[in-house]
Amino acid sequence: MTDFPISGFTAPGLESVRDAFEANFNETDELGAGFAVYHRGELVASLLGGWADRQKTTPWGADTLVPVYSTTKGIAAFVLASLVDTLPDGYETPVATVWPEFAANGKEAVTIGQALSHQAGLPGFPEEIDPELWLDAPACAAAIAELAPMWPPGTAHGYHPLTWGYIAGEIARRISGETLGTTLKSMFSDVDFHIGLPASEHDRCADIKRPNALADLGELNDYRKAAFVYKWSAPNRGGAIWREIEIPSANGHGTAESVGAIYHHYARSGGGKLRAGIFEDLIRPRTHGPDLVLPLETSFGAGIMLNTHGLFGPNPATLGHSGWGGSMAVSDPDAELTCAYVMNRQSNVLVGDPRAVRLVEAVYAAL
Repeated sequence: MTDFPISGFTAPGLESVRDAFEANFNETDELGAGFAVYHRGELVASLLGGWADRQKTTPWGADTLVPVYSTTKGIAAFVLASLVDTLPDGYETPVATVWPEFAANGKEAVTIGQALSHQAGLPGFPEEIDPELWLDAPACAAAIAELAPMWPPGTAHGYHPLTWGYIAGEIARRISGETLGTTLKSMFSDVDFHIGLPASEHDRCADIKRPNALADLGELNDYRKAAFVYKWSAPNRGGAIWREIEIPSANGHGTAESVGAIYHHYARSGGGKLRAGIFEDLIRPRTHGPDLVLPLETSFGAGIMLNTHGLFGPNPATLGHSGWGGSMAVSDPDAELTCAYVMNRQSNVLVGDPRAVRLVEAVYAAL
């Protein structure tokens, strides 16, 4: 057996994409990964490579699940759009209209659109909490609702790496009476993607190899410390409880094919799952400029990231999201093209992991 078994397929003309996929193993110490490409509604490439475990005994398979961290946000945002569409004022509805407790400490005017585009001023907990709070989603959402914003909402934006999911999840529950992960399963019942992974599926999960170095966050302001640095800024990830609860910002589990299948709706004007008006409200730019949390300029719709730096391909109109460690999904509405990359050896790149960028570039070069 080779050092990195490769399986899957590419449609005629996309053979060079397989070469790029193999190059990631040869040149970047890839452990295990999947890559899927959808074009005009069809799956045209699905590649599986390497190992699901650190010991390199179990090949990465078609049913290997892996957490995609913040790549989950684009999926959660799409699902939540279907619920926001039931509100008379849509994304302009104040969060407190559906979740009254959120009005605490001067947040009564924060709209759903502002909260989902990282403008609410709640990137993390500035004061110490028990990190176990993150593993109790209702209690964590209640604690976030009580927070005072770290900047005046609507005046700036700063990435909310974890809190975004508790806010989105609670908005979804208050609108529909069910969890966001439950609505996801209703909308995409035939897709193997999970926000809240049943214990029965844990044996399919790949081992995660953590990054060797911390991400470069630039100068550590208070916002970045709350979001990423404090010992309470994140829960213990990877345990059974972390997999089973719903964190719509961070713990979606899936395959490259399932991530791509859902993201492909961004490339096809909602793919029939959303009314045209609410889809346009979901993807329209709501923020652009220096990010108070990430050390770069960013642009967001209502939870989906815009292609500010060209890391999602050559089309500025491409929509997507990166996840901690390297996962990435991108959807080009002009080409009706979606690429989804998942892996289990994490890097410390915040947005646009070079392994994923190499694959996206190979797809565009081949088309």
